[in-house]
Amino acid sequence: MKKLLCFALLGVSTLALAACSTEPPTALKTSEMPQAFSSPLPEGTTSWPTTTWWAGFSSPELTTLETSAQQNNLDLAAAAARVEQARGNTGIAASALFPAVDFQSSAQRGASSTPLANGRRVVTTGNSFGLSLNASYELDFWGLAQDNLRAARNSAQAALYAQRVVGLTVTSEVANTYFDVLALRERISIAKNNLEAAKRVLAIIEAKVTNGVSSNLDLAQQRAVVASVEAAIPNLEEQEREARYALAVMQGRPPEGFDVQGQTLEGLVPPTVVPGIPAALLARRPDIAEAEANLLAAHANLDAARAAFLPAIGLTGSGGYASSAISSLINPSSLAWSIGASLLQTVFDGGQKTSQRDVAQAQETELIATYRSTVFNALSDVESSLGQVSSLAKQEMYTTEQVKNAAEAFRISELQYREGVADLLAVLQSQQTLFTGQDTLVQIKLARLQSNISLYRALGGGWTVDTDKDAPTRNEFQPVPILSAGDMIKG
Repeated sequence: MKKLLCFALLGVSTLALAACSTEPPTALKTSEMPQAFSSPLPEGTTSWPTTTWWAGFSSPELTTLETSAQQNNLDLAAAAARVEQARGNTGIAASALFPAVDFQSSAQRGASSTPLANGRRVVTTGNSFGLSLNASYELDFWGLAQDNLRAARNSAQAALYAQRVVGLTVTSEVANTYFDVLALRERISIAKNNLEAAKRVLAIIEAKVTNGVSSNLDLAQQRAVVASVEAAIPNLEEQEREARYALAVMQGRPPEGFDVQGQTLEGLVPPTVVPGIPAALLARRPDIAEAEANLLAAHANLDAARAAFLPAIGLTGSGGYASSAISSLINPSSLAWSIGASLLQTVFDGGQKTSQRDVAQAQETELIATYRSTVFNALSDVESSLGQVSSLAKQEMYTTEQVKNAAEAFRISELQYREGVADLLAVLQSQQTLFTGQDTLVQIKLARLQSNISLYRALGGGWTVDTDKDAPTRNEFQPVPILSAGDMIKG
């Protein structure tokens, strides 16, 4: 008998150890992280962006738009609601660690009929009253409830990080769209200036044709140029309207009546940032933190799926009073109580629990791949943005020089054509070169500004993992801290 008891205790201990929470899997190795980014920027620049990185563009209007979007954007509102849902689920999971207590009261009146030998019946009426308190509790001996709570907490953390991802996306898109509006307005202005220049040349040609100095061929060519420039303006104006409407929606308001004051990209020169060391990026990107929290939640779900194979141990208790008269209800003689325990072990379920465990295992494997992909894409984002910032700065410098010389060439060719020294072809070529160069320069300036926005976004926009890992939940249990970059990167 003693040997049997020892074997039983050993079996229970083994099952308990098997049900304990296990360590998360290795998702990333140190050797997979680069030592430095391959596209460094000049020394002396800010190492990381701040949470208000848009203020560095020296545009009060952009700052106002960003503040409004953070308060009124509908995508952010939806993300915040998802965080509250996840916190509510955490509270639901935490409730499994406490007993369920029910109070019940009852009052009944009934009648019964008893037949007599003489054929008559005797009707008896009576009352019954009752008060009872019932309690039930399932022992979390194998850690199933704790695993579910851990999964819910990490899912809540993931929802919070997802909200930060949405916030970073919104602030980036507000800045990008605002710069789009300004760039399109500047391109429209350039096109109108080019149209005026084309009409000015057309007036010269018309005068020469009238005087018999130029042919109708020159006149037709220049009229075609004027029509071509005029045709480009409506398309640019439509793009500007659509960008402005998109910016209005980002502010959480209808597009009608919405407008911005800025007209050009002049004066917008963003500060330069460099990323520091690559490993630090893991604690500065909310999407990486979200992927990590999702992985931890999946691992907790896997632990819970394993614990579901083990017996469920339940405790029940009840106590109360029952009496036929309410005056004698609360009386020691009317007291009744009971306690009990139960053990439930699944013998055969058609493979349901095994399949649930397999699903949890596959989900964890999927999220390991997702986490690794998120990290590698983050590194790629930074590298690409660094390269774009550097190359676009050079393009802007060379194109600015090109536009300066093209403007001088057009001025000279127009003057020479007016005096009859140059032919129309030289004027048309210099005009086209100037217009194309001016339009291209605006687009390069826009791309350079947006590449800086991409870099700020790739670096997490000033967010750090410590900002949210201790965010409060709606129940008394504090969320478990997520793994740091060092914890997640195991050699």
